[in-house]
Amino acid sequence: MGKNEKQFVEEITPMEEDFSQWYTDVITKTELVDYAPIKGFMVIRPYGFALWEKIRDYADGMFKETGHQNVYFPMLIPESLLNKEAEHVEGFAPEVAWVTQGGNKVLEERLAIRPTSETIICTMYSKWLNSYRQLPFLYNQWNSVVRWEKSTRPFLRTSEFLWQEGHTLHETRQEAVDETLQQLATYKSVAEDLMAIPVIDGKKSESEKFAGADSTYTIEAMMHDGKALQSGTSHFLGQHFTKAFDITYSDREGNLANPYHTSWGISTRLIGGLIMVHSDNRGLVLPPKMAPIQLVIVPIAANKGGVMEVVDKIADELKAKGITVNVDDRENYSPGYKFNDAEMKGIPVRLEIGPRDIENNQALAFRRDELTKETISLDNIADTVEKLLEDIQTNLFNKAKKHREDNTFVAHNIDEFKDIIENKHGFAKVMWKNDDENEAKIKELTGATIRVIPFEQENLGDTCFYSGEKADNMVIFAKAY
Repeated sequence: MGKNEKQFVEEITPMEEDFSQWYTDVITKTELVDYAPIKGFMVIRPYGFALWEKIRDYADGMFKETGHQNVYFPMLIPESLLNKEAEHVEGFAPEVAWVTQGGNKVLEERLAIRPTSETIICTMYSKWLNSYRQLPFLYNQWNSVVRWEKSTRPFLRTSEFLWQEGHTLHETRQEAVDETLQQLATYKSVAEDLMAIPVIDGKKSESEKFAGADSTYTIEAMMHDGKALQSGTSHFLGQHFTKAFDITYSDREGNLANPYHTSWGISTRLIGGLIMVHSDNRGLVLPPKMAPIQLVIVPIAANKGGVMEVVDKIADELKAKGITVNVDDRENYSPGYKFNDAEMKGIPVRLEIGPRDIENNQALAFRRDELTKETISLDNIADTVEKLLEDIQTNLFNKAKKHREDNTFVAHNIDEFKDIIENKHGFAKVMWKNDDENEAKIKELTGATIRVIPFEQENLGDTCFYSGEKADNMVIFAKAY
């Protein structure tokens, strides 16, 4: 191990020693994020925000393709509005931050800093909607919300986070259910096609659903340590909010009706998931579609004749293919330092090009996902790199899927279940009779919760692993972030 590599490896605590410290080291040393002066709040630095922009732009494009429009609603919500839907306010009450004074004046009514926007949006919808001809309302907003969390970790759970929240109104129940599932499919595409994170899609149990929802749908991903991360949720809200907020319209028969309502969201916690699914003890590992820089070229002996000329030509060829390229020609750093820096930042491909490479009409290509090197021809190099990036994207997805499959176990009884949760640290796949009380007991006993009732059901037997009664469905239990 060379001097630079040794120093480099010492930068990050190995995940096998301390997973939590590994995560903190990766996000801070790669300058994704820093801690704000207010406990539980984070500052997203340029490299971290570039990751959020990738998620935002991809998802926003998909929303717009299906006719959704972006809007913006106020961040402050009067307490009287928050109290209008009892189940909803009860679900969020412990996390609400309140504004009680404006300037020097004490406010007559407390204002909540939005923990989510159903109540303020529904208030406006009740003003705007008059006729069935206006439906559907297909609106989304990109914003931040505040939830006063007791325990925080940047990206995964912070008191303020960035997200999008879609809120739609529909004429029929079926249209609203279809919308809910359509957005879950969008989130699955964000996770799998963009971020190379395999997810299990399905429904939340009654006790895990969103406060005020008829039903909540989710995508769940497995992290390196076997824990689950809820990576996106979509809620069918029925008419709970539209009745509470008196949202009515004249239907096709001329009668007053309440529309059906959905809401759905993904947030900056996806960046935490990206790190905990792909990254390693050297730092970030980024799928090419997510990487702010997809390829770095490190010139070797840049001052020798012709090296920079060739490097710049290749960089232009790659950029013409739509590949994002950085030429690391910093004079005050050694090639070794530059290699380590690129590895830590998770840049998918590194090209090393020096005088001897040019003589041989080749470059040395390093793959961040496999930590391997190969020589590639300078002829048609843009096509070669394009294929290489596609291969890395696919490889990262397949590696993550294999990790999930290798760490998902079937339990037929509570002893097998406890062994999976406590010793194997993975997902427990079980047959289950729906029962909130038993679910709460299992959570108290093991810390595991039902993460998802998968759409893709498997028959692992007829009886519930816990109660012994006839099972309703197959579910996935796990500990979660």
